[in-house]
Amino acid sequence: MIYPVILCGGSGTRLWPLSRKSYPKQFALKVNGESLFQASARRFSEPPPGLQFAAPTVVTGNDFRFIVTEQLLAAGVEPGPVLIEPAPRNTAPAILAAALFLCERDPDAVLLVAPSDHVIPDAAAFGQAIARGLPALAEARLVTFGIQPDRPETGYGYLELERASPDGAPVALRAFVEKPDAERAARMLEQGGFLWNAGIFLFRAADLIAACQQHCPALLPPVEAAINQGAPDLGFFRLASGPWSQAEDISVDYAVMERAPNLTVVPYQGGWSDLGGWDAVWRESGPDRDGVVTSDHATAIDCRNSLLRSEAPGQELVGIGLENIIAIAMPDAVLIADRDRAQDVKLAVSSLKSRDIAQAETLPRDFRPWGWYESLVVGQRFQVKRIHVHPGAALSLQSHHHRSEHWIVVSGTAKVTVDGVVKLVTENESVYIPLGAVHRMENPGKVAMVLIEVQTGAYLGEDDIIRYEDVYARGQGARG
Repeated sequence: MIYPVILCGGSGTRLWPLSRKSYPKQFALKVNGESLFQASARRFSEPPPGLQFAAPTVVTGNDFRFIVTEQLLAAGVEPGPVLIEPAPRNTAPAILAAALFLCERDPDAVLLVAPSDHVIPDAAAFGQAIARGLPALAEARLVTFGIQPDRPETGYGYLELERASPDGAPVALRAFVEKPDAERAARMLEQGGFLWNAGIFLFRAADLIAACQQHCPALLPPVEAAINQGAPDLGFFRLASGPWSQAEDISVDYAVMERAPNLTVVPYQGGWSDLGGWDAVWRESGPDRDGVVTSDHATAIDCRNSLLRSEAPGQELVGIGLENIIAIAMPDAVLIADRDRAQDVKLAVSSLKSRDIAQAETLPRDFRPWGWYESLVVGQRFQVKRIHVHPGAALSLQSHHHRSEHWIVVSGTAKVTVDGVVKLVTENESVYIPLGAVHRMENPGKVAMVLIEVQTGAYLGEDDIIRYEDVYARGQGARG
């Protein structure tokens, strides 16, 4: 039995402004109608012939736990365990936590660890690569997968092989190579014997734990304690925050793989991309004969080798005479960059963060376990929001110190509680929530409920919530 482990953290800053800390690229970026995370989950829930996969285990952060389950449901994937990290600690603690968790339930568990944001179009070819790596596990080896490079890429780390493997057979690793400059990348491509480091691993859970004991022993006690002191929470498993905070923030490459003598590389020659920047999105989207890629609501006139994307239906983006340009339009932010500088988009995020600009990390649409909301108008002492509540979902029972609210239902039916009085509010009807009133909105129907909320008051921040009851078990101060 192979247990897929999907790592679902990160902020995807190189795909800003679409990908942000509040809703990173694995959820936000759609390819062929589904998110990168959904594609990853489906890939690991539909094993190729000859392989047997358990339901995927997901390691993610607290703010994404309901997004994970919602997107799995939409993709028709049965979820396995979802481990909640109290804080991001990089890939080594995350992978070790999954190994300890699964090894306790199945001492012979084989883990296939992969990021949640990769594009692998040929699932059958990838399955064959996994099958080629399995025999190495009988010798307690750790298997990683390397991608055959087709260009001198500076955005990836590399794997240097002990020898060439033209038939894709597993081969020993000589060394890890950090992201090279353009000159060295070209030299490695010409020389051969180097693969891109995909960050995908296959090993027995017990062997990974043993490798951590040998190469990073200080990591084991805090992660082990975070598992032992962790607890189930609404179908998730929440790692204990105290010991987790003591775990070193370190990648699995640095902590284990670069030190382990028992590492085997399986070359993979099929299609693959980590969509690590807008240049990769341009490449994977299939540029036309002029090298141009456009989204819906984007128009290119006399452009060359450019990517134009509008991420909002009501927003038209037009480029005229552009060459080698990335143009990404969001309702609250626009990116214009030379395509050769795609890896530097993260610098824009850093610059905005240094000036406390909200767009650096948050989207206009804020996703919550019950649905989402977006601010339409913000003024002095008032704010207008559109609120979307999923069928059967409910917001917490709450009150506010500083604001009152008017709710106008524009689609579906709302079940509204105000100071103990419950009533149904249907389309084109409204209700008033006085300041201090204990209230809740629910969607009792089978279709989405949408309402317009007008807030008025001296303070309109999201932290002005006193929570009394919540079906999602969020405490005081939690979002939503």
